[in-house]
Amino acid sequence: MAKPELPATPRVTEIERPKLALPKGRHKVLLHSCCAPCSGEVMEAMLASGIDYSIYFYNPNIHPKREYEIRKEENIRFAQAHGIDFIDADYDTDNWFERVKGMEWEPERGIRCTECFDMRFERTALYAAENGFDTITSSLGISRWKNMQQINDCGQRAAARYPELVYWTYNWRKGGGSARMIEISKREEFYQQEYCGCIYSLRDTNHHRRQNGREKIEIGVKFYGHDDLKQEENR
Repeated sequence: MAKPELPATPRVTEIERPKLALPKGRHKVLLHSCCAPCSGEVMEAMLASGIDYSIYFYNPNIHPKREYEIRKEENIRFAQAHGIDFIDADYDTDNWFERVKGMEWEPERGIRCTECFDMRFERTALYAAENGFDTITSSLGISRWKNMQQINDCGQRAAARYPELVYWTYNWRKGGGSARMIEISKREEFYQQEYCGCIYSLRDTNHHRRQNGREKIEIGVKFYGHDDLKQEENR
């Protein structure tokens, strides 16, 4: 199935959102983005509030490389459609595997995920401190599959390394944020990833599927909204 192209001009979800306010005295945000579906609502919410931000894509956990490239390209296209600066960081998988060594069988949301978040946020914080950003945040917390407190703790720990930097702990799920995330994903027909991202989450997700009589994950074939279109065609 071919990936549909985004329109030349962005389609922003028409909704009355509360005006967001950065932490006191803060002006410029570096948004760590894990993927387009999770960051779509975060991006549009900040745009609607006139917040100055750039996207930082640093996700060496994503496996395999094809999955990584698809997620990254989705995010790039959406950022370009909205005129948002996109910083493409390293895909240093060797460092990631070294960081989580010995944690291969830890459960999702466990210590392996903490190490993964720490690594990604530490690099985000370093880039922010070296390039004039005073605030970092992440789209990771908008997903209901993630532990928001775990993510916030990792973000704050990374930002604390630099006295001029803070981690913005805004709850992107509240006020309908999670629902708008899905709405935007369907509207843009984003690639729909079916596991968190790392080789171990892929392994465990496929194991769960086999136990429930489902086929293993196929990379690069599923997009938001396409199942809805098929249902309409079959009526």
